[in-house]
Amino acid sequence: MSQRELALACGVPQAAVAQAESGRRGLPVDLLARAAAVAGLRLALLDAGGHEVAPMADGTVRDQGRRRFPAHQDTRYSEEGWWHGRERYSRPEPWYPFDRDRDVRDAFRRRAGTPADHQVPRPGDAPEDRRAALRLPAGCAELEDWQGPPRHVDGCPCGCDPC
Repeated sequence: MSQRELALACGVPQAAVAQAESGRRGLPVDLLARAAAVAGLRLALLDAGGHEVAPMADGTVRDQGRRRFPAHQDTRYSEEGWWHGRERYSRPEPWYPFDRDRDVRDAFRRRAGTPADHQVPRPGDAPEDRRAALRLPAGCAELEDWQGPPRHVDGCPCGCDPC
């Protein structure tokens, strides 16, 4: 394929292809992806072990403004640890919180491992639905001291976090 044909197929001037080919100019990643697609190829990211890193799934959970969570923030259910200060008590409990503090996030990762992706929403994910499904007794709450696995009050029937 000539530079002119590639440029036409990618929707860029022929000079951009010529400059990239000669090393005088780089290609933006979206243009490089289009050029690869024209050649029947695709771009992929590989980790240190040579395994392909998958992109974030389209259907992952969203915040209360329907925005995606950034990939570096691990989401979880609100009863699994909701960070908040006094200013947050007047707001509705989020379905899927995350940790802004990387040290806290890393503590969760050491305890539970690094998730492959954000979770996918399912029916029953609302905090009130999850509490009802777990049938938690009054007073059952995480007694988090960051010294080990989460603990629940004595006699908690949910069985989610054995002490």
